[in-house]
Amino acid sequence: MNFPPYWARGESGNFFCWRWSTQSLADAQALAVQAARQLADRFRAGDRLLNHGGYYPDRPFREPVLEEIKDASGGVAAVVTRNAYGCQILNTARVMFVDIDLPEPKPAGLFKRLFGGSGSAQGLTLEDALAKVAAWTRNQPGWGWRIYRTRAGLRLLATHALMDADSPATDAVFTALGTDPLYHRLCRAQKCFRARLTPKPWRCGIRQKPPRWPWPDAKIEKWFQKWDAQYQSFAAGWATCEFLSAMGNPEVHPEIAPVLRRHDAATRIAAKLKLA
Repeated sequence: MNFPPYWARGESGNFFCWRWSTQSLADAQALAVQAARQLADRFRAGDRLLNHGGYYPDRPFREPVLEEIKDASGGVAAVVTRNAYGCQILNTARVMFVDIDLPEPKPAGLFKRLFGGSGSAQGLTLEDALAKVAAWTRNQPGWGWRIYRTRAGLRLLATHALMDADSPATDAVFTALGTDPLYHRLCRAQKCFRARLTPKPWRCGIRQKPPRWPWPDAKIEKWFQKWDAQYQSFAAGWATCEFLSAMGNPEVHPEIAPVLRRHDAATRIAAKLKLA
């Protein structure tokens, strides 16, 4: 896991870059200014600058660390961060989360309502996905899972053993179970697994995006605090995922247990609320 505590924005003409440091804010600022100048030089030299759409798998996440979760030896097993749209994210060094997307059902058209037929989206259904996980687990008797329903699919938490996010074994599991490709790439590049703990703001009725950390001044930070208070209030009426079942090996690795407890409490798995 790599969450640098210092971030700064550097500018050169119309170009800007964010850079990070584990040493100091001044170090991050110097690196950011240098990167912005290099970007401007490339543009003037005729280089075509590509827009990556905000996804940079080769760079750390620009997210503040809100909490550290320790393992039995006192090391950091996981950290909770806040992402760009205000959600709390559980990041784990070796506790595997698997993210499986499912198509959202679409309402049936008039013809199908009159003459029959399903209005569900084509593709993998929840039942199909669960059957696939069950079949795979029967052939891997040492594996154990906790399985959750999310708004957009399934979330699996491996409970039997620790895994490395960038290992061939993890790649094989992700491929076999049909993990979301973007999540797969992200885990490998960042060498950590991620699971969203709190609801997505727009699903709770909040449309305004929060100012992104780090905030440039106290005024913007106060604006974020006001946004976050509203978000916490709205999110109280929603859950992030629902526990469906445990599957396979029932034993829970002792270093996974505290991460599991933190995940289940934060996502409100037993609250019987709508998922967001």
